[in-house]
Amino acid sequence: MKALITKRSVIITSIALLLALITLVSVNVFNSAGPVTGFASTITRPIRALSSTVTRTFSNIFASIYRYEELEKRYEELLRDNIQMRTDFRDSVALAQENADLRQQLEFRQRNPGVRQELVNLSGWNSDNWTSTFIINRGYANSEIRPGTPVGTEYGVLLGQVSEVRATESTVITVLDTKFSAAAFVGGENSEEADGTVTVKGDFAHMRNGLLIIDHIDDDINILTGAEVFTSGFGGIFPAGLTVGTVVSVNNHANGIGRYATVMPSRDVRTIQTMFVILEFENPD
Repeated sequence: MKALITKRSVIITSIALLLALITLVSVNVFNSAGPVTGFASTITRPIRALSSTVTRTFSNIFASIYRYEELEKRYEELLRDNIQMRTDFRDSVALAQENADLRQQLEFRQRNPGVRQELVNLSGWNSDNWTSTFIINRGYANSEIRPGTPVGTEYGVLLGQVSEVRATESTVITVLDTKFSAAAFVGGENSEEADGTVTVKGDFAHMRNGLLIIDHIDDDINILTGAEVFTSGFGGIFPAGLTVGTVVSVNNHANGIGRYATVMPSRDVRTIQTMFVILEFENPD
């Protein structure tokens, strides 16, 4: 058995040497790969083609992965830029509102040089679906406050009016309450700029939607959506020029008689914790 294996090994080795010799002679004598090499090339061509295809496929996959990582990185950069732009936009809006408030405060003080205000804090809200009132931490024992005293912001926005005074706290009706009303100009802070003198007041039907109304509008008064509403000072209850709100709609009554306008308050009173009571003011003649 051992002799048979040895004999086969000799035969196989001899054949391999013969093939190598033929290939060597073909290359050097005939300047070609020869039949053996050509046969081997023919046999291995599909394998080499498959290898080339696999190589290109993996190369494309790696390129796609790299491209995806680049796109993902760019997306994250754009996302950060977007967040920063939105933050800058909010800051610019807040700054613009602050500037508008300060300008309004300056104009209000220029129009009312004799105004005297006192800072007060919100103590709580009355839980009543029929009224819109809140409590402040000032009364007759710790302030000069009295019934009818206007309540607003330091920037000249009217929030409401004191309705009841107790020892150390008072009740304030907001501009949305049905008991609130004020003589007002629409479209300007004085009679020269205004579209007309009206009465703005709270209305139960619109209170739930956070709106006041201007009712019984005269035919000769032109009230437009977007016009601002200011106190006129007539009657001496409120200082002239306090901002009440903005007209959001002008409508005909259901019975077809007369018009009314809805007004959005300039400030949402539920977002304000500190405010001012206007203890003293002088309206122009």
